[in-house]
Amino acid sequence: MFFQHHFLHSELSKIFQSLSRTKQLHALIIRTHLSCDPFYATRIVRFYAINNDIHSAHNLFNKTPQQSVFLWNSIIRAYAQAQNFCEAQSLFKMMLRTETRPDCFTYACIIRACSENFNLGALRLVHGGVIVSGLGLDSICGSAFVTAYSKLGLVDEASVVFHGIPEPDLVMWNSMISGYGCHGFWDKGLQLFSRMRNEGTQPDGYTIVGLLSGLAYSSLLSIGQGIHGFCLKSGFDFNAHVGSVLVSMYSRCKCMNSAYRVFSNLSQLDLVTWSALITGYSQSGDYEKALFFFKKHNMQGKMADPILIASVLAAVAQFANVGPGCEIHSYVLRHGFESDVMVSSSLIDMYLKCGFVGLGIRVFEIMPERNIVSYNSVISGLGLNGLASQAFEMFEEILEKGLLPDESTFSALLCACCHGGLVKDGQEIFRRMKDEFCIQARTEHYVYMVKLLGMDGELEKAYNLILSLPEPVDCGIWGALLSCCDACGNSELAEIVSQQLFDDTPGKSAYRIMLSKIYAGNGRWDDVQKLRVSVLNSLGIVFWQTSVVKTAFVLH
Repeated sequence: MFFQHHFLHSELSKIFQSLSRTKQLHALIIRTHLSCDPFYATRIVRFYAINNDIHSAHNLFNKTPQQSVFLWNSIIRAYAQAQNFCEAQSLFKMMLRTETRPDCFTYACIIRACSENFNLGALRLVHGGVIVSGLGLDSICGSAFVTAYSKLGLVDEASVVFHGIPEPDLVMWNSMISGYGCHGFWDKGLQLFSRMRNEGTQPDGYTIVGLLSGLAYSSLLSIGQGIHGFCLKSGFDFNAHVGSVLVSMYSRCKCMNSAYRVFSNLSQLDLVTWSALITGYSQSGDYEKALFFFKKHNMQGKMADPILIASVLAAVAQFANVGPGCEIHSYVLRHGFESDVMVSSSLIDMYLKCGFVGLGIRVFEIMPERNIVSYNSVISGLGLNGLASQAFEMFEEILEKGLLPDESTFSALLCACCHGGLVKDGQEIFRRMKDEFCIQARTEHYVYMVKLLGMDGELEKAYNLILSLPEPVDCGIWGALLSCCDACGNSELAEIVSQQLFDDTPGKSAYRIMLSKIYAGNGRWDDVQKLRVSVLNSLGIVFWQTSVVKTAFVLH
């Protein structure tokens, strides 16, 4: 018996056992009459959970007469890890009706379940329970609440929890810094990072990841470079996770040379890192490199995921080259990704943007599941190919199936109206978007409306629409009206519009060139010369002769 106990303790102390081995250990425990001991039951429940056999784990839990807090924690965690958050919360409520009191680990698990289930009401109730139980200042519960509130977008509440803990540990510092970063408050994250170091807590790789996650714009590139410099001095650049996030940061900031340098110096390249580089090239407009690195990734025998496939298909769509798209479609079919909604929607978008409407519609028809993203892809593609009536039919199908159209749906519909010159239909779609579906019009919606009215010769209506918008008006909207003035040859309104653009967007030489073309169409060569000289001077080139300006204009 002693040797059996010693053997069981030895086996159960291991982190992992296979499912068959777990069942053998379970049988041995039953034979040795130890199944009533909560220690052994707790370990077996954990092994079952690791092997995704929740049914066996729950059966053992129910049959164990003495259910310790550790056993409760194991079964609640098992359901949370299996993404069955409702059952995890149900078990927690059941536990509260027993004499066993939850500890900080129980609360941490159920806090995560509430946030993953986006159940703010339950999270607040749990928070009250934590305070009543005397664990309000516990660092484990505090870190869990900071992470949960941040995940639900309540960064201020996360901050209140954080600042209420007298001596936060590194995990809590990281949770708060990450919360700030994930919601774009990079400045607050940096301030907290500085305070953390001043108080003597040394950062780790997770701290750096949290700081970098908030840097999403090119204007923040210098901040990212500063953090990268700190990584180099502190040795964090050897951390694979930090390296991956650095690649992502440089890619988001469209600094692909730096992204590739970090990428090429990493010894361990995971899927996230490959995806960050390939997506960065795609979003920066370097579609050839995006395809090149995707092929290189595959040649190394590594498996892609739906996010990476969708990113590469987006690059192919912009490249308008159906050949690589067909190759990727074959890859999708070989590896069983065709049932993924994201992948199928990207295939639809790729085929339609490449002009292969039939293939795009075929992918849509055989999709096992369709959501609003897949419908938006079809509507957008049909509109781009001049099939506005079919795009409207798809919109009606969305409504019949009870799906809710979103901002992208109406952008696609308005784009279809622009391509078809359907002014009245576009106005009706715009009205329904605001009045019937309560969707606030964004810049792209106004761009399409201005183009729709302007290209129909209704330049004054388009101009009045812009004047009705609150200041400041996005330069893309004014630019849309200027392009309509160009098409209609209206130099008077073009001068008014260009003044807005030149005042608000200095250095935008493309708008000056557009205005010069309008002047040229009206034979106003002196005005063409003035505009062209200002553009060329800004580029460091000086032209003095009118004839040369005319020649430069023609060549342009």
